[in-house]
Amino acid sequence: MTAFNSPLEAFMHWENKTPNRTFLKQPINGKVITYTFKEAKDEVCKIASKLKSYNLPEHSHIALLSKNCAHWLLSDLAIMMAGYVSIPIYPTLNASSIHQIIEHSKSKAIIIGKLDDFESQKSGIPNIHKISVGVFGENEGDLWEDIIQHQKPLETLSNIDVNQLHTIIYTSGTTGTPKGVMHSVGNIMESMRVIKSVIKLPPLPRLFSYLPLAHVAERIGIGTHGIVIGAEFSFAESLETFASDLEKCQPHLFMAVPRIWAKFQEKILESIPQKRLSFLLKIPLLNSLVKSKLKEKLGLKDASFIVSGAAPLSISLIKWFKKIDVTIFQVYGMTEDCIISHATRPNENKIGTVGKALDTVQVKFSSEGEILIKNNCLMKGYYKAPEITASVFDDTGFFKTGDKGEYDHDGYLTITGRAKDEFKTDKGKYISPSKIEMLLSKNTDIEQICVVGTGIPQPIALITLSELGRAKSKEALSNSLIETVKSINPSLEKHEKVEKIVIMKEDWTVDNSLITPSLKVKRNSIEKIHQQFYTSWFETNDKVIFE
Repeated sequence: MTAFNSPLEAFMHWENKTPNRTFLKQPINGKVITYTFKEAKDEVCKIASKLKSYNLPEHSHIALLSKNCAHWLLSDLAIMMAGYVSIPIYPTLNASSIHQIIEHSKSKAIIIGKLDDFESQKSGIPNIHKISVGVFGENEGDLWEDIIQHQKPLETLSNIDVNQLHTIIYTSGTTGTPKGVMHSVGNIMESMRVIKSVIKLPPLPRLFSYLPLAHVAERIGIGTHGIVIGAEFSFAESLETFASDLEKCQPHLFMAVPRIWAKFQEKILESIPQKRLSFLLKIPLLNSLVKSKLKEKLGLKDASFIVSGAAPLSISLIKWFKKIDVTIFQVYGMTEDCIISHATRPNENKIGTVGKALDTVQVKFSSEGEILIKNNCLMKGYYKAPEITASVFDDTGFFKTGDKGEYDHDGYLTITGRAKDEFKTDKGKYISPSKIEMLLSKNTDIEQICVVGTGIPQPIALITLSELGRAKSKEALSNSLIETVKSINPSLEKHEKVEKIVIMKEDWTVDNSLITPSLKVKRNSIEKIHQQFYTSWFETNDKVIFE
């Protein structure tokens, strides 16, 4: 395959080679709008021309606020074509968080795409140039559709230097204020080179984009990757249509986070209870048919590579999916290393690990067991934060991941927890909650988990319930949770054994800021609300407490 110097060069190649092939499929109000590569290029050139007409300084920063949609990718390409730097913003952020990122990044303009509640967000956008997409119901500033109708396309493309800044990706922030991670064009394309060597897909594959494109994994692993290999993209119209949209697409590559896999399992078990599923899978004549139907319903019948990332996926869940012929590969990477770190792969898929280091990756451990990474696409630093940047690199240029881990004798890495997540019980013992949370997550009644224990003798688990859990009586639910604790405690050290489970009355959502836009639990925020109750919960006689 041709080696490209930038995502834009790749896009122009495919447009030149296959102008009439479908590039984007966007569902709107139950209908699918398609864009060929040629149609996409025409819109990209006109949006780029409009951005240039604002007479902004060279390499200006342009914010992009939108859910995943065709216009997100078109906007990103237009920003590149105009020679500017993209600043993607999570579409679920509130007005003050949006304002903070636009101000911090010094964005000179913003493209506003598909959003659920722009009315509550618009006050966060300062007086800068705005382009909004009318088909999604927004009409701030210049209208996308008017630009497409009246603007002359940009004919002279900006020269793209591989060393120039390509994007600033603001971390979703499980702790503290989001930081702006700077990546060059060269970083992105080096990441592409490694990803293509690991993930083998058929020519011109289908991809389904639904995890936030503002997050590094979806932006690079699906968005940029798809552009570089000339993929056809489909999107979900809404949460309600997600399952059917995915089923229609049947992508060749699928990426998810642990919470999505748990949801998939939950939906399957709602329609086929575990006992019945296990029975059907034992019947030779039905085994293949059941697995085939389940994979098709999930939208994974053509997926040649199925990936889980962002947080560790429980061994029990990986094994459960393997029984229905869905092989999940765990990957490990982060915004700062351009997601190039570790991965399990065909013939190298040791369940429970995140795999071996990728070819260009060097790894070492600090004296405390923290994983330190060096590769050929490490970030250029945090934007406007030289001191913080200096603090996350050691004196030999290795990036301090903040994760703790260990290799086994075959060279497979297991993540044992986040250094910052460790807490100390009143016995003076340090506990890494990640391992305990993974063990608890095998219970399908649990949706989310946060194991805590600062200031009490033993850890307790704060949980929210899955749909399966909500459907049970209090007694059945309590018995299920107590049974899980009994089954996992023997495998834990004495000071790690779980004493209580507390069921939260409020779900943890992006809207209430208790999980990040990439669906990670915000431990600090949860602890801030609940720590005052730890002692009273611990001292109660009940093993399961309903908040």
